[in-house]
Amino acid sequence: MDGTPLHVRGRSLPDGEPVEWWIVGGRLSADPVAGAETVFGADGDGGWVLPGLVDAHCHVGLGPGGPTGLDEAIGQAETEREVGALLLRDAGSPVDTRSLDDRADLPRIIRAGRHLAKPKRYIPGLPIDIEDELQLPEYVVQQARSGDGWVKLVGDWIDRGIGDLAPLWSDEVLEAAIAAAHANGARVTAHVFGEDALPGLIKAGIDCIEHGTGLTEDSIGLMVEYGTALVPTLINIENFPGIAEAAGKYPTYARHMRDLYASCRDRVAAARDAGIPIFAGTDAGGMIAHGRIADEVEALKGIGMTPSEALGAACWDAREWLRRPTLRHGASADLVCFTGDPRTGAEVLANPTRVILRGVVY
Repeated sequence: MDGTPLHVRGRSLPDGEPVEWWIVGGRLSADPVAGAETVFGADGDGGWVLPGLVDAHCHVGLGPGGPTGLDEAIGQAETEREVGALLLRDAGSPVDTRSLDDRADLPRIIRAGRHLAKPKRYIPGLPIDIEDELQLPEYVVQQARSGDGWVKLVGDWIDRGIGDLAPLWSDEVLEAAIAAAHANGARVTAHVFGEDALPGLIKAGIDCIEHGTGLTEDSIGLMVEYGTALVPTLINIENFPGIAEAAGKYPTYARHMRDLYASCRDRVAAARDAGIPIFAGTDAGGMIAHGRIADEVEALKGIGMTPSEALGAACWDAREWLRRPTLRHGASADLVCFTGDPRTGAEVLANPTRVILRGVVY
């Protein structure tokens, strides 16, 4: 950036009101700045100016084959930037990507550290395996202190001894572990596919559930009572039939995964109708390519969210939930601008007219 002040003009969401921002030193200013170069909205206020999009569940440093090198992780982050996803909640990665924070050209990453699981109860090579569950609070504290305000548990996974999904942790240990995270300033989330792990996690005070395909009327009621959020990763749930097909040795598990797939949208729709906060996350980094937040927003419309509600789940509402700024005087100039209305569909949302990160136009 050559130091020239910039200027953008358009309409904001969800209110649709006209907005104008000036960008000086990488930060937003509500006060006009003489000599600023208009980089969006030069022909009027017909476009849309939003905070950078949010992917609230992705994995920078994971690929289809497992952990990646840093070069590939950087490429993943660049892909997210290209589609305007400028804030990423990394929901567990074995790769230390903290050096990416030194790159002003890459999205901001909120890391949940390493997945915490029991041996042989998650994807090999990804989690920290904990032999004795009584040590879970200790490991949670370690991840809370080294992460960015989140800790990631594996709440359930296939137990090959019974041939189906099963919880990993006792209720008592979950209560101690989540309390330890909160005492160290971190929130806790958990991977959960099935039904049985949900009540113990929610009653223990967990802050968020990832996937949540096993939601029931009772667990939805508990989430409302405890204020638990949900990131359903709907586009990744499309992989469930293939997972079931590959699980021929475990027919009960395969049948369970097919049933969860068939009922997922109805269950998430019921959670939305109950008032549970729902945020957009793609689960990019494994079976899902990076840069697909627009597809997840579209999928959220399919469970009954309005276009504004679905976009908010990947933008202003998600930023508030993650305690990161939207558009305000003095905030970092992380903007995504659209000539067309980004609520109309993935074709518009996935192709922003301007992406501005830390005041630099991409």
